[in-house]
Formats: sequence, structure tokens, C-alpha cells
Amino acid sequence: QVQLVESGGGLVQAGGSLRLSCAASGLTFSKYAMGWFRQAPGKEREFVSAISWSGVTTSYVDSVKGRFTISRDNGKNTVYLQMNSLKPEDTAVYYCAAARGMISDHIRQYDYWGQGTQVTVSS
Repeated sequence: QVQLVESGGGLVQAGGSLRLSCAASGLTFSKYAMGWFRQAPGKEREFVSAISWSGVTTSYVDSVKGRFTISRDNGKNTVYLQMNSLKPEDTAVYYCAAARGMISDHIRQYDYWGQGTQVTVSS
């Protein structure tokens, strides 16, 4: 049974930082690209960032480039999202997801999803 468990969300002031973690189990982690998505109230789930199985290739949505950094530790079956210079518009539930094969920014490419962690940025 595949499980993705996010942690690290919370309430932070604008300009602050948070580090999200996603621990994976039940799959061969090193064979999956990993992604982070977010969903704000009343909005569709959107792509934030992704990383290839090797960690060599990363991708970001334009709105977070230069502020967020994705990384992974295949020895710990964990993917991270370091979020700096947070803005109120970053407020959302953040989900990690696993995609067999290549890195992707398309929701439908992802096979497994976590339950999400809330990030709230106050102004």
C-alpha cells in the first residue's frame, strides 16, 4: 500500500519560511518523479514544483521560482519543498505526489497523492 505523508505546514508571516516534507512508503521511491501541488480555497489544484527520480532535473511554476527549492533524499524516501519569502498568495493546501517515470507538471501524470498539509501566510 503506497502512502505519501506530508508534514511541515503551518502559519507563517509574509516573508517567512517553511520546509515541507513528504515521506513515501510502499513504492520504490527512486523510480518515481515527485511533485508538489497546491490548492487554494475555490481554486483548482495547481502545479508548484517537481523533481526527477535522480534529483538532477527540477521544475517550478513561475510564481515560485527563486523562492522555493525542491529536493529529495532517496535514502530516506523523502522529498522536500523549502519555501522562502512566502507571500499571502502562497496560502493553500500543499500536496505531494508520485509519478512513475519522467518528471511532469501535469496532474494526470501522477499516480499517488498525499493527504495534504495546510500552509497559511499572513500579511
